[in-house]
Amino acid sequence: MGNILCRTSIALALILLTACDGAPPPAQVLEGKTMGTVWRVNVAGIDAARAAALRQKIQQQLDADDQELSTWKADSALSRFNQYRGSEPQRVSENMADIITLSLRIGRKTDGAMDITLGQLVNLWGFGPVKAPPTTPDPQAIAAAKADTGLQYLRVIQRDDGQYLQKTLPALSVDLSTVGEGFATDHLARLMEQEGLTNYLVSVGGAVLTRGSNSGGRPWRVAIQKPTDRENAVQARIDLQGHGISTSGSYRNYYELDGQRISHVIDPRTGRPITHKLVSATVIATTALEADGWDTGLMVLGLEQAKAVALREKLAVYLISKRGDRFESWMSPQFAAFLIEN
Repeated sequence: MGNILCRTSIALALILLTACDGAPPPAQVLEGKTMGTVWRVNVAGIDAARAAALRQKIQQQLDADDQELSTWKADSALSRFNQYRGSEPQRVSENMADIITLSLRIGRKTDGAMDITLGQLVNLWGFGPVKAPPTTPDPQAIAAAKADTGLQYLRVIQRDDGQYLQKTLPALSVDLSTVGEGFATDHLARLMEQEGLTNYLVSVGGAVLTRGSNSGGRPWRVAIQKPTDRENAVQARIDLQGHGISTSGSYRNYYELDGQRISHVIDPRTGRPITHKLVSATVIATTALEADGWDTGLMVLGLEQAKAVALREKLAVYLISKRGDRFESWMSPQFAAFLIEN
């Protein structure tokens, strides 16, 4: 028989491809829940006993990450910062400072399209911990929430005694859900390295990172899922070559309102969910965190602006847009280097 590719769903819009014809015993597969989504670790070269111990360490680490970054936990480090109504710099962890520094950088490079200060708008549209009724917010409410956003009102300060975060707009609310999955994925990779493991694939939600090879000695490969509600429909196959990948899509996290899909991706320029024809943006980068930051910004920008940014910044990007009843794809030259020909 030929080399048959097995498909195993690992995350939103990404599918793990493994050779299953005459292959050696599969890698240990560990999984659980975190940050309102699922995590998954495929690791080669360990037995069941070590896998059980590793799973416990993974969950403990992700629980700690969630306690720091969650907007759903009132006592998380991020929630405490959001609840603070002053302008004095607040001490934060190095992790938090790094995430926000990268987010601010990508925000500037996308002309504010990637904006982590949209907490008020996220809640207003019903995608945050404060649930809104299933009605379209009135223009005054949108304008009021929009007035409490802006990357220019948030800064990271480096002092001799550590990292600080300052907001100069008292009601500013930071939401790191756009980058939390990427950060957690990178953090899982660091844990694997600390455990002496060099052949693994880790994922949290829509972010994935690989190192080494699978249990068959082959490269880890993933596929971009077609932007439909049908699972395991492959759009493109990718050899990650030890990189991180993240996909943002408007076709999974939404609700129906008056016959329309209301996307969780909110445009900070309008204060409203996106309505353009770009339905999926996939980015490959050296870290899952960076890929996770860029994919949201590109989704907000829409097809043509996303193309321009991808080319200007030399990003590895794969975009899927909807034209009538069919989907069209576009990739940057940098992305083509990771593509596996069918």
